[in-house]
Amino acid sequence: MADQPLIHARGLVKRFGDFTAVAGIDLDVAPGEAFGFLGPNGAGKSSTMRMIGCVSTPTQGELRILGMDPVRDGTRIRARLGVCPQLDNLDPDLNVRENLTTYARYFGLSRAESRKRADELLEFVQLADRAEGKVEPLSGGMKRRLTIARAMVNDPDLVLLDEPTTGLDPQARHLVWERLFRLKQRGTTLVLTTHYMDEAEQLCDRLVVMDAGKIVAEGSPRSLIQTYSTAEVVELRFADGLDANADYAAKLDGIGERIDPLPDRILLYADDGDDAVSEVHRRGLAPASVLVRRSTLEDVFLQLTGRTLVD
Repeated sequence: MADQPLIHARGLVKRFGDFTAVAGIDLDVAPGEAFGFLGPNGAGKSSTMRMIGCVSTPTQGELRILGMDPVRDGTRIRARLGVCPQLDNLDPDLNVRENLTTYARYFGLSRAESRKRADELLEFVQLADRAEGKVEPLSGGMKRRLTIARAMVNDPDLVLLDEPTTGLDPQARHLVWERLFRLKQRGTTLVLTTHYMDEAEQLCDRLVVMDAGKIVAEGSPRSLIQTYSTAEVVELRFADGLDANADYAAKLDGIGERIDPLPDRILLYADDGDDAVSEVHRRGLAPASVLVRRSTLEDVFLQLTGRTLVD
């Protein structure tokens, strides 16, 4: 499998009745890669992940996981997957170590090997001192790290992570990121969905942006920013109130490559933010505040999928 993609999809479709959740996508995920799915709610990310995880059958198209057909070989594939669901489903009746050793037994590991593997993983996720404690008193970040450890208990070829840091505070998020980065350094293949653009930039070697069941962009975080945004973004706030932003946007026309007026500020996309700010002042405009920042994946995401909230 070293020179073969761990995930290979061509024309992959998933329908629920008359609704098409995934509308014919192509993708490959290479061994050792950290691959991300981005997209608004209803874009098809979860449906795609469920097909990859062999818990949902494709309606149409070709899908191979670890070189196998998930329809015929679902049990064999699942034995080599690690899954970290969006919501922690740890067993509160078991202590921290037992949550790992019990799960390991499902994969045929002996009691001794299960305990050895559990202790190694608890050390890895920095929970060794909590091994004999109950799950319930753990913080959200600790539970998330324990869930990630459980996903690794069978030494999987491929780990699926559904929004791995949703609901965590910044400190806990960064610790989870650090552990996932360590997994990537070990050569573990990661596939994740996330709503955090900074998380995708931190963790993903490559990602796709999905919208309405289709892939609308694919590449590394840096290449997507270079393709779909500018090097810098200028955030301008004017003191005249929210209703004046449309008028100011008209006066800024021609500065930079694109202008995006928002209710509370105006975003001006330019390759040189300082030059753009100088031009703003040359036109006699006096914003109350100016911020020049680099473009991010969030700018790309909103450019590709829009700002309209999807329920």
